[in-house]
Amino acid sequence: MRALLTLPGRILSRRSEAPGSPDPSFVLTQLGEAAGFQLSYSDGTRFVVDAAADHVWGTYEPPLTADDMATYFLGPVLGFVLRRRNITCLHASAVDIRGRAVCFCGDAGYGKSTTAAALALRGHPVLAEDIVALEESGVEFRAVPGYPRVCLWPESVSMLFGRADALPQITPAWEKHYLELDGMRAKFSQAKLPLGVVYLIAPRSSEENTPRVEKLSPREALLGLVQNTYMNWVLGRDQRANEFEILCRLVQQIPVRRIIPHAKPEKIGRLCELILQDAASVLPPTSGAPPPSHC
Repeated sequence: MRALLTLPGRILSRRSEAPGSPDPSFVLTQLGEAAGFQLSYSDGTRFVVDAAADHVWGTYEPPLTADDMATYFLGPVLGFVLRRRNITCLHASAVDIRGRAVCFCGDAGYGKSTTAAALALRGHPVLAEDIVALEESGVEFRAVPGYPRVCLWPESVSMLFGRADALPQITPAWEKHYLELDGMRAKFSQAKLPLGVVYLIAPRSSEENTPRVEKLSPREALLGLVQNTYMNWVLGRDQRANEFEILCRLVQQIPVRRIIPHAKPEKIGRLCELILQDAASVLPPTSGAPPPSHC
């Protein structure tokens, strides 16, 4: 790591959080001629990744702890490593429904993790949260398991469990709590699963006909997925072109829908029912029959 840090640095991206946001600002720096990269946060946490994304070094400053550093590593740092390895990742959470990975994509705060947690509490194992890595094998896309917990903001914990402190905090320095996928309250799906359906979560609405699910054309689905791949702003031109081709194949094989949730939190139960009904209409039978083509 020391050798990499002696190389000249060039800032590739700088992300400043809005005033009042609990998330720290972030700077991505290229070291030398792409010999490595530094991911640094305004709270003093820093990671260095080598060019091949085979090694990651991390440091932090008090009062943060190793647990705080691990929170970064399991989120954006792991996402960066996957992108450097040319692995397509959706900014999504995924659950196991009828043996298929059902993904929920959307911007921060749109309810990806909350929806996955709500379905987990109804008996559907969670496959991944926030980052869903995809593998393409022949004509099949598979979703890869992530880490066995779901991170939730206090308001989501309160909505699902009745009070904001019903789940433990990730660390004392973070407002978020986590639902352990240990088989007690919720389960973790440990095997790679064929991708079954992708839902793009839209902003919440107070319209009477929400929550609702809308079908999308392949073009609409493609545009939505391009905007919802994880850390797509770190990709180079060739990587973007390759990912675009992958997503083109995906929308020809996998149904992509839009979800419009209701603005009222208590409608989460109805949303889960709607998702399960819609997923059942497009997922293949559990006998292992191949999924139909969706053009």
